[in-house]
Amino acid sequence: MLTGGGTDDQCVMLASALRQLGEQVWVAGPDGRNFSRAVRESGVSYHVTPPEGPLKLRYILNVAKLIRRERIQIVHGHHGRDIWLTILAARLSGVRPKVVLTRHLAKSPGSWFSRRFMLGQCDAVVAVSQFVAKVLREGAYEPESPEPERRSRPPVRGDHRKIHVIYGGIDTERFRPRDAEEQRRAWGLEPEQKVFAVAGGYDQPRGKGQREFLKAAAMIHEQTPEARFLIVGRGNMADILRGDIERLGLAGKAWLTPYCDDMTRAMNAIDCLVHPQIGTEAFGLVVCEAFACGRPVIASALDGIPEAFAAGGYGELVAPEDVAALAQAMRSWAKKPVATAAECATLHTRIAEDYSGLAFGKRMQQLYWQLPDGPSAR
Repeated sequence: MLTGGGTDDQCVMLASALRQLGEQVWVAGPDGRNFSRAVRESGVSYHVTPPEGPLKLRYILNVAKLIRRERIQIVHGHHGRDIWLTILAARLSGVRPKVVLTRHLAKSPGSWFSRRFMLGQCDAVVAVSQFVAKVLREGAYEPESPEPERRSRPPVRGDHRKIHVIYGGIDTERFRPRDAEEQRRAWGLEPEQKVFAVAGGYDQPRGKGQREFLKAAAMIHEQTPEARFLIVGRGNMADILRGDIERLGLAGKAWLTPYCDDMTRAMNAIDCLVHPQIGTEAFGLVVCEAFACGRPVIASALDGIPEAFAAGGYGELVAPEDVAALAQAMRSWAKKPVATAAECATLHTRIAEDYSGLAFGKRMQQLYWQLPDGPSAR
């Protein structure tokens, strides 16, 4: 929603990487947002769109004019809310650009109309994981799931050959092993303590598994007195989580950190990332960020997360919502020695080779070139 979330980050990273690879790139969107500032800082040309207007026609016509003026060959939409804006702007431009859409969510489009007609109106759909591609092609159904959004994820109709899996990227220049003693001191941590942390938003109703994380911590904190359990992020469940900490007897051992806008320092300040996702997860780039910093990950084996985990393979996957298994995994990793500097560097190199922003851009560029009458015909 142009406020700096994961989809926005991937859009900026892709545009920047394509520019580095020698492509001409524009990003179109409203001004005065975190998103527009990040695009400009990356050096990519930013086209400011007007207020959307009735039925968003003003926005569509403005972007169509940009496409026509610059003779743009590829138009790439990222947000679900932009599917039809992207398609209509491309069609109304009159220059017949190729239309590419990325699905960043582990579910198919919400409307019947989009599920029925989207594939027929674009040249390619990028799924950010094999699991997302499976949802788009076959659907996913878990009618007994406690999570409503997991119960029915119907497929899209049309030519499924247009669906391509392309993994995203992370900023491996930022996410790398580095000293974070200052951050640990700021969080009140001692050098000998083993720090487990969940990083991410915690909005109601259930957040990203923070309550399950605290329940698991309560099962092991007496046997692992050196362990500390941090919740890094922000959201409207703060009071609920603080209540859980008191009720579970975790005062002094678990806490919510002040909001941290430097996740690189945060990731290096912890000893193990815990990602106990309970909703849906298309891929889980936060797992790759932890690996890039040389940190092990304990994560739910849910949706696309195992694919992200395979990138580094350092840590442990557990069944979603299995608090006992989560506790056992944390107990086990609390006793293991931390990785050496050389091991951290090796893991970072492995992630950087496949999941850097530039590697991401090359994968997408290759897809663009493969489209009939695409940029390779220049």
